[in-house]
Amino acid sequence: MSDTVETAARTAPAAVIVGIDGPSGTGKSSTSKAVAAKLGLCYLDTGAQYRAITWWMLSNGIDVDDAAAVAAAAGKPEIVSGTDPSAPTITVDGADAAGPIRTQEVTSAVSAISAVPEIRTRLTELQRSIAAAAPHGIVVEGRDIGTTVLPDADVKIFLTASPEARAARRNGELKGKNAQDAADLAATQAALIKRDAADSGRKTSPLARAADAIEVDTTELTLDQVIECVVTLVESRRSATESAEKRSA
Repeated sequence: MSDTVETAARTAPAAVIVGIDGPSGTGKSSTSKAVAAKLGLCYLDTGAQYRAITWWMLSNGIDVDDAAAVAAAAGKPEIVSGTDPSAPTITVDGADAAGPIRTQEVTSAVSAISAVPEIRTRLTELQRSIAAAAPHGIVVEGRDIGTTVLPDADVKIFLTASPEARAARRNGELKGKNAQDAADLAATQAALIKRDAADSGRKTSPLARAADAIEVDTTELTLDQVIECVVTLVESRRSATESAEKRSA
């Protein structure tokens, strides 16, 4: 399994597989897409796949709190992810799901769906196959990439940020400091902390930093600074790989 990914990572000069993990609001998606675009790599948002299968369950009347029912339906929807970082796409049974998967209803249910082992097994296999097929390498973002999905990734990054910073980013740029803004911010922060607890506490592939992942705290960094940091780390690894290939040639 991991051998297949490693082989795929070496099919082209300087090919590299990058895993970027971390909780919501750390800049994970923006960073991952930008890094992939700058380095000419494919891009995969695994969280979108979990949202997609959650949306399918909700749309088809599956009780998201019934783990057995969710498990029984895990293999039914066809999920296809487009890996162009400039225009990533996701479809479910041929229908564009990019908009529907971002609703509050899906957000509220995705943790429960993600905790079902059969769901994680199905999507982990899909994610590995996409990574293995990436011709020049790929940036894969999620919550268990370095620990479970791609444990042999060339570069593993774990993004963190303070709960306050993450909540502010989730709410977007706050234009004022009135009571409503403060209430919205507090509610967003509470929701993020609840999601962290659910993702970190699940038995199957919990949110966790891989032992060999590089942690980057984005609290005080601009997005451009985070992107530059990750690009530098990836280019360093890619240069080392090229040197090793030349020595063994």
